[in-house]
Amino acid sequence: MKAHVLYRGEHHQWIMFARDEEKPEKIIDTNQYLVIGKNKSLLIDPGGSELFPVMLGSVLKFLAVNEITDIFASHQDPDIISSLGLWDEALPNAKLHSPWLWEGFIRHFGMNNIEYVALPDEGGRLDIGGTELHFVPAHYLHSSGNFNVYDPVARLLMSGDVGAALEPNDAPLVVDDFDSHISKMRGFHQRWMPSNAAKTDWIRRVRKLKIDIMAPQHGRLFKGDDVGRFLDWFDALEVGSAIKD
Repeated sequence: MKAHVLYRGEHHQWIMFARDEEKPEKIIDTNQYLVIGKNKSLLIDPGGSELFPVMLGSVLKFLAVNEITDIFASHQDPDIISSLGLWDEALPNAKLHSPWLWEGFIRHFGMNNIEYVALPDEGGRLDIGGTELHFVPAHYLHSSGNFNVYDPVARLLMSGDVGAALEPNDAPLVVDDFDSHISKMRGFHQRWMPSNAAKTDWIRRVRKLKIDIMAPQHGRLFKGDDVGRFLDWFDALEVGSAIKD
């Protein structure tokens, strides 16, 4: 598991964990994120249960286990949160921030110690010391209860499945040619994003944010002008294409 520092400021930093070279062939590669603040640390979409040992080892290179105070799950999918039962044993005093809609489902992954903080549909905020993270609604993209994480200081949006691409482990970390990258995203977004209305609402909301880095759950990061290029492309894309006449 490779760690990449995406942002390092005076009071907090963002670390991305990606490109697990030892993952089983049929397991989807995921990007995990850690935000280390002055008095709290947030582990974002920590991954599947098969990833837990390598993720724990990678995270412990940056901070002690008792310094991980909070976890965020953008939605209920097993690729991002089925490791919860294992984190529950490692972090008995942590809090899990996740959509209210999925509490009864996510608890199936195991929650004996971690406190569930149910996010209302309109979102919420978490002060980690040094910055206040925003939980931005992204409902139906692709989950019916779904959030992104926005950091106005780092100007970074963790966009979940929006912007995702399914690529091999040796793919670059950052999009370097947007036009050629479209073919790696199109099928995923057309199939997994079910609602054009929800897509349009999310784009309207996100265009108001100042974003230098858009960091999805799978695939490459978007930086600089490529963030706007993605929003323009996604805006024009017809989604929910699985049902045919």
